[in-house]
Amino acid sequence: MKVITQETYGLPSGLQLNEIDVPLIGGDELLIELKACTINRTDCAILSAKPLIMRLVYGLMKPRVQISGTDYAGVVIKLGENVQGFKLGDRVFGFDDMGLKSHAELIKLNQNATIIHIPENTGFKEAVAIAEGVHYAQNTLNKISLKKEDKVIINGATGAIGIACLQLVKSIGCHVTAVCNTANIDLIRSLGANEIIDYQQEDFTKRNASYNYVFDTVGKSSFFASKHLLKPGGIYISSELGPGLQHLWLSLLFPITKLIRLWGRRGVKFPIPSKPKESLSIAKDLMEQGKLKGIYEREYALADFETAFRYVASGEKTGAVLFSFE
Repeated sequence: MKVITQETYGLPSGLQLNEIDVPLIGGDELLIELKACTINRTDCAILSAKPLIMRLVYGLMKPRVQISGTDYAGVVIKLGENVQGFKLGDRVFGFDDMGLKSHAELIKLNQNATIIHIPENTGFKEAVAIAEGVHYAQNTLNKISLKKEDKVIINGATGAIGIACLQLVKSIGCHVTAVCNTANIDLIRSLGANEIIDYQQEDFTKRNASYNYVFDTVGKSSFFASKHLLKPGGIYISSELGPGLQHLWLSLLFPITKLIRLWGRRGVKFPIPSKPKESLSIAKDLMEQGKLKGIYEREYALADFETAFRYVASGEKTGAVLFSFE
């Protein structure tokens, strides 16, 4: 079977397309034939080892997992004798930012891994397109207590995380202002945004408006550039560490700054994602209700890995970018 291997950190040109044997499964394992997987921001960060903290997680000198890929959607084609809750032919999807070796035609997984049944009303590509984004978005929302009347602004609403965050927040009933480019205004409106800011025409940080929460899902702003947008007690949340790791430190200091009422008790929470199975289970329920859908922009064959990785690393994608096997 074909796989994409990453033996060193660096550029997409350092990846390789190799042929390896079909993996044998144990009693607690499943073999899944892939129909689609994504090339996502997590994959690019693992490839480049940037920020440097990535090396502490994935391997100091070289990646511990040398087949790339962190998500998948496919069909169960083999089952170990001890596997429960799955059957041959099940349509499943999953995500794990520690790596799943899923840039491949087949993957084997332990039955306790993140393996979620795809709802009947959702295709393989739509399911995997939402996986990474909904995990990070859900791990943002579970750090706060959103209420129906809250006003939220989402910077980067066309990225995988932003698209998921927009739909999750709308499912609660919040008023959402979404920041996107001109070309994607209709898409973002169709996903439920109450108000749209075209960043090609307007800098959202210059607005005279107030929000309960500012979500920067692309990490291109900062708390200090955005804090005037927050109501007293409002929270800024970013998907990136920020200049000088400021979002991490400000998050750690938030209990103190809130206590002494610094910045009007405005502050930062930095989400450290965990429990992808819980995130994707929530996604499954919302997809079944028609409240969440995956958006993908481009499809590539495995052999086009360098082009695919370079495009995702450019930061210009809308929703997800896929390797498709259909």
